[in-house]
Amino acid sequence: MNYILILYYSRYGATAEMANHIGRGVESAGMQARLRTVAPVSTVCEAIADAIPDRGAPYADLEDLRHCAGLALGSPTRFGNMAAAMKYFWDGTSGLWLSGALAGKPAGVFTSTSSLHGGQETTLLSMMLPLLHHGMLIMGLPYSETDLLHTQSGGTPYGPSHLAGIESDRPVSDEEQRLCHALGRRLGHTAARLTRGEL
Repeated sequence: MNYILILYYSRYGATAEMANHIGRGVESAGMQARLRTVAPVSTVCEAIADAIPDRGAPYADLEDLRHCAGLALGSPTRFGNMAAAMKYFWDGTSGLWLSGALAGKPAGVFTSTSSLHGGQETTLLSMMLPLLHHGMLIMGLPYSETDLLHTQSGGTPYGPSHLAGIESDRPVSDEEQRLCHALGRRLGHTAARLTRGEL
């Protein structure tokens, strides 16, 4: 359990970029970052996807969750909620819930939206719900991260966020990157202290 699982779904690449920045923060805290994604879902029928995606991180499985020391969970906003693909993945974690495999592990959330008021905070809060049911320790961002006071794009105390723009082509800003790093560092430091029995 020496890794932080960074589990995300990304449609246009912004959430994946945020995941990479969070991973850098995790590694600056001396922990390993393990990036994983989830497969899209079909609106018509159950689809059979290749076992390995065309690009990006491998698909997550329940063992990635079971053995992690902590979790960063990311999804683009879909009407103020997490994407269906991520919700579908969490709906299949009952076995982990029954065994308490995630209880007591630190977790944080992150998101990307097309518009500034497109549901960043409600998406972050909705992603916390299954984590709370699993007994995870939810971590946000404190205002000692001064980028929260000055950002003109994304960034919330509930977790990092990104304003992607209506064409989903805006780069992750410097402030947004630093807030991603901050969440990764917090998760890494907290997981390491929990593993050593210091908390």
